[in-house]
Amino acid sequence: MNTQHKIEGDHARFRQIVRGKIRKELRKFITKSELVARKGKGTVSIPLPQIDIPRFRFGQKETGGVGQGEGEVGQSLGKDGDPGTGEAGDKPGDHVLEAEVSLKELAEILGEELELPRIEPKGKHTVLTERSRYVGIRTIGPESLRHFKRTFKHALLRQIASGTYDPLNPIIIPEREDRRYRSWETRPIPENSAVLIYMMDVSGSMGEEQKEIVRIEAFWLDTWLRSQYKNIQSVYVVHDAEAKEVDEHTFFHLRESGGTKISSAYNLCAKIIKDRFNPLEWNIYPFHFSDGDNWGADDTESCFKILDTELLPASNVFCYGQVRSAYGSGKFKDDLDNHYASDDRVITSDISSVDGILSSIRDFLGKGK
Repeated sequence: MNTQHKIEGDHARFRQIVRGKIRKELRKFITKSELVARKGKGTVSIPLPQIDIPRFRFGQKETGGVGQGEGEVGQSLGKDGDPGTGEAGDKPGDHVLEAEVSLKELAEILGEELELPRIEPKGKHTVLTERSRYVGIRTIGPESLRHFKRTFKHALLRQIASGTYDPLNPIIIPEREDRRYRSWETRPIPENSAVLIYMMDVSGSMGEEQKEIVRIEAFWLDTWLRSQYKNIQSVYVVHDAEAKEVDEHTFFHLRESGGTKISSAYNLCAKIIKDRFNPLEWNIYPFHFSDGDNWGADDTESCFKILDTELLPASNVFCYGQVRSAYGSGKFKDDLDNHYASDDRVITSDISSVDGILSSIRDFLGKGK
């Protein structure tokens, strides 16, 4: 067997082991905030402490090799030659392997474990993007697109037809008329686009623990939805008594105080959609996270009005996650549940702690909208 094929097979088996490990301990990985911090461009680094790193082991009679020269245990390797301090340990070390997993693969694992349906885009909301593809072979073209196999095939046929080909000395010399080139064309391809509008209450009753829960859940929501759409954007809105649009870093690290007026966030969300995201071209997902406190019944009624007239008609689904807080009343979720009891466009979820993130993700994404 080819060595490269053996390595590829071993690597594939190792990836299956890693994938199984992640699935087995998915709940633990989902609730770990450091996983979010390990996110790279298209990948995330996951520590897997119970998978041993492959390594060589030498028998008792072997001599030579790294670490088997002269010297005593604990002796310093510095240039001064000073003896090391401390005693040699007698305990095995912890072998921690950091496996690079693509966000696409992570989304697949999440979808399989939670049995999430694939998203069904709303209506025919698509945008056209240009894609180039090879469609045939031509006799002219740039050298960068020369098709070497076709070129040599035509040279061989020409030499056989002319009687210049010698099977005992099979030299093939392509001439100018033998050259063949790939041809390509640009076609408009319809692609579904989506925008995720994250809104979070940053009033005094929302502490660091609540914000960290939102940060972790937003990472997994984003990971899944990005696996479903080719073109996706994220918008971040924070609010207390007033709302403002911020960047991603500010969204998760801003510290505010004061009261809460949820309608300010909904008004800003509606304005962002109207100004930048045409519902005929975008699949729109507003996610709002709060501890359930609101300024009063009048403002809650204002929220219902904005939802009914602007947000719900434009959105695939509206999601509200209530993060439990010692200072929050939790009343706003009850108000939403009572007002929209028969409207499946509104999904609410109670997130009591980091352990509730998994079920909350299932609540929001389980309908495949």
